[in-house]
Amino acid sequence: MNDIDAWVWWLVGAAALGIPLVVTAMPEFGMLAVGAVAAAIAAGLGLGVVLQVLVFVLVSVALIAVVRPIAARHDRQRPQLATGVDALKGKQAVVLERVDGTGGRIKLAGEVWSARALDNGSAYEVGQEVDVVDIEGATAIVI
Repeated sequence: MNDIDAWVWWLVGAAALGIPLVVTAMPEFGMLAVGAVAAAIAAGLGLGVVLQVLVFVLVSVALIAVVRPIAARHDRQRPQLATGVDALKGKQAVVLERVDGTGGRIKLAGEVWSARALDNGSAYEVGQEVDVVDIEGATAIVI
């Protein structure tokens, strides 16, 4: 054990921190791993153990302090483009077969969809335009 240089131990530590990064997907472990790599470089340059630990702590804390708020802000942003069934909500459709609380058919975005009325007491006749308020499975909920 005494024959192994300090920089190797720092790289082993970086690899060990990479395992929980992959398993838990917590980016903080990656930032600590980068700090360990920086400490390995410091050890390779011949700096003492105290300076190696200081480099590890400073780089790790700096990354967490800078990158984490940026990632959190990016995570809070909503996607600007709705896709899939989310893009169909709020669209207008044309009734192909009478739609009531039990079912019917509409033409939505060029495709034929099964549909049912949001209000069980409502009914929409052929040719009438309806608004899609939700999609449940393969059924459009309309008003």
